[in-house]
Amino acid sequence: MARTDAIVLGAGIVGTSVALHLAKRGLSVALVDRHGVGRETSYGNSGVIEGSTILPPAFPSDLGTLARVALKQASQANYHLSFLPTIAPWLLAFRHYSQPRLIAETARLNRPLFARAVAEHEALMEEAGATGLLRKTGWLKLYRREDALRTMRLEFDLAKDFGLPLDALDSAGAQALEPSLRPVFRHAVFWPKAASISDPLALTRAYAARFTALGGVMVNGDARSLHRSAGRWRVETDEGGLDSSNVVVALGPWAPDVLEPLGLNLPMAVKRGYHRHFRGEGNASLARPVVDVDFGYLITPMQQGIRLTTGTEFAARDAAATPVQFDRLMPRARTLFPLGERADNDTWMGSRPCFADSRPVIGAAPKLPGVWLGIGHAHWGLTLGPITGRLIADLITGATPVVDPAPYRAERFL
Repeated sequence: MARTDAIVLGAGIVGTSVALHLAKRGLSVALVDRHGVGRETSYGNSGVIEGSTILPPAFPSDLGTLARVALKQASQANYHLSFLPTIAPWLLAFRHYSQPRLIAETARLNRPLFARAVAEHEALMEEAGATGLLRKTGWLKLYRREDALRTMRLEFDLAKDFGLPLDALDSAGAQALEPSLRPVFRHAVFWPKAASISDPLALTRAYAARFTALGGVMVNGDARSLHRSAGRWRVETDEGGLDSSNVVVALGPWAPDVLEPLGLNLPMAVKRGYHRHFRGEGNASLARPVVDVDFGYLITPMQQGIRLTTGTEFAARDAAATPVQFDRLMPRARTLFPLGERADNDTWMGSRPCFADSRPVIGAAPKLPGVWLGIGHAHWGLTLGPITGRLIADLITGATPVVDPAPYRAERFL
């Protein structure tokens, strides 16, 4: 049996960032995963470091959108009918937190994390030799409705409060940034302070390599084996038992599998999502991520090709994949950008771990001394991985926290 200062469960971008920050403090750290670095939810994201994100996704407020979702005609969302009784309480809570007053409060509470997102990534990229993966070209959101900008007053007001620059553009202005776009939209908003990554898996692996260079150890093991043993926390791995007084749960959508047997039940749901890669027709290309807001998908340049990511699917985490949203959105996507042949043969599916109030849980686990949580990052695991790692390292080592951890405590649900 080996002993270490800290065990981190989960080698996605959040867990790898936590492990790296702890190793930077001089702790002996073991990073435990059953599938290897960055192979799960962290692999299939949009690659956007959303430092300019303000409002989280909200429950639809217009009856037309709700009707299209209910009738399975919307590209923004899909659901499994058999899963609705399970997810209904979470959806009602999500609808509650989508009220303008509460969603603005969420934006303010999350802002300290998002404000540091790009800088924290840049610091780790410098150390890991991964700056070549970073694009600081912003991102572009497109709106097809004429009245779209009039509905964005809250977001624009908060952007001003937060000191975030934005450019409201017409279709010609957007095409000046992305000449391959076709003018099928009326308005666009360019957020210049956002950054993006050309290969999220390569980035997570670069952070993991830096972690091992600092003396960290990567181990294959099953996080579900976590239990108390002789006053410490113990995990069974392929190399035998591993124990520590500190264990960090950074398991994304698999966190409940570990926490619920220990008596900690948090109201986390998953939003499933899909992606595929395409080639551009002819010389068509993109310089940054582009969101077609009205139809709920994103296209972004990756090393594998143009990645197209879908909106949300509400289904059991382990249910069979049902990528029907591609059938609904592909005609729209091809009118916007000249997507060519597929650049891959597989459709990727992942599960985003989400709380209804759109805040992550970061900090000590209630009534489980020595257990720390970095979970529930929703659409922003890539964005918030490094700042989460720094904050958890501060808390474990007793340093002054880089941000106030109070808004992210698990106790808000208990």
